[in-house]
Amino acid sequence: MSPHLPVMLNEVLAAADPRSGDLVIDGTFGAGGYSRAFLERGCEVIGLDRDPTVQVHADRLTADYPQAFRLVRRQFSEMAEALAEVGPASCDVVVLDIGVSSMQLDQAERGFSFQKDGPLDMRMSDEGPTAADLVNTLDHGPLAHLIREYGEERDSGRIATAILRRRVEQPFTRTLDLAEVVEKAVGGRRGAPIHPATRTFQALRIAVNDELGELEGGLRAAEQVLKPGGRLVVVTFHSLEDRIVKRFLNARAGKGGGGSRHLPPQAAGPRPSFTLIGKGLVEASEAEARENARARSAKLRAAVRTDAPIWKVAA
Repeated sequence: MSPHLPVMLNEVLAAADPRSGDLVIDGTFGAGGYSRAFLERGCEVIGLDRDPTVQVHADRLTADYPQAFRLVRRQFSEMAEALAEVGPASCDVVVLDIGVSSMQLDQAERGFSFQKDGPLDMRMSDEGPTAADLVNTLDHGPLAHLIREYGEERDSGRIATAILRRRVEQPFTRTLDLAEVVEKAVGGRRGAPIHPATRTFQALRIAVNDELGELEGGLRAAEQVLKPGGRLVVVTFHSLEDRIVKRFLNARAGKGGGGSRHLPPQAAGPRPSFTLIGKGLVEASEAEARENARARSAKLRAAVRTDAPIWKVAA
C-alpha cells in the first residue's frame, strides 16, 4: 500500500465539506495526501509538520499550487502562530491525522518500527530526547508507568524489569534489540494477533513526542482559530487518542464529560463552542480496512465551530 494514500480520505472530505476559496489547516501534513485533495477542490491550504523529511512532498505541492499552498514547520498545537506567520487570523477547516505515518514506519532509520532494525530514535522532529534515552535512563517505576499508561500494556512491570537488567550489561541503541528483550520478557508471541513489542513501542513513541499533550493542545488551538461555521475533523488510531478527542468535543458541545486527567472539568456555564457532526464516530469502510491495515483502527470525529467564545482551560 502506498504511504501517500491518506486514511479515510472520502470520510474526511465529507465531514470537512470544503468549498472553493476555503482556508484549510492540514495540521499533520505528512506526505500531503489530505492537502492535495483540498487543493484540488479549490481551497487554500497551510500544511503543518514538525518532521523535516516531509519537505520533499511539500515542494511538489508548492510547484503544483504555488499560490494556494504553504508548508510551515510547526507542531499543530501551534496553528495559531502558524496562521499569524502567514497573515489570516482564522480558517475554515482544521484536519488532523494523529499518530505515526506509514511513511515514518517504513524508514528504518527513524526507529519507529520493531520489525525493521534501526537506531532507537522515534522522534518525529530532529530535536529532544530519543526512545533510547528513555529506556536507558528511566528508573523502574517511571518506565513501567510509561509503558502501562501509554501502551496499555498489562505486563509493563515485567518489561521494565527486563529492560533494566539488560541495560546494565549494554545500553539499548537498536530497535530490534529492544523488541527482542520485550518479546522474551512477555513469553514470546503467545499466539497474540500483534507482536508483543507493539504496545511498548507505542508507549515510547507517544512519550518521546508528547503526542497526547500535543493532541490536547491541537484541539484547543483549533477552537481558537476556526471561524464560526468552520469544521474540525480528527482521525485517530488508538483508544488513548480517540478518548481525548471524544471527551473534548462532547464537553465543548455541551454534552457533559470533559473531566479527565487530560482535559480538566469546566465550570458550568460556557456556551458550546462546537456542534457535533452526525452521530459522533465514523470508522473506515470495510473495503478500505481490507486494503489498508492502518485504516482498520481509524476513527473519525468531527464538529462545527459555533460563534461562542473559546473555553478557558485551567493550566
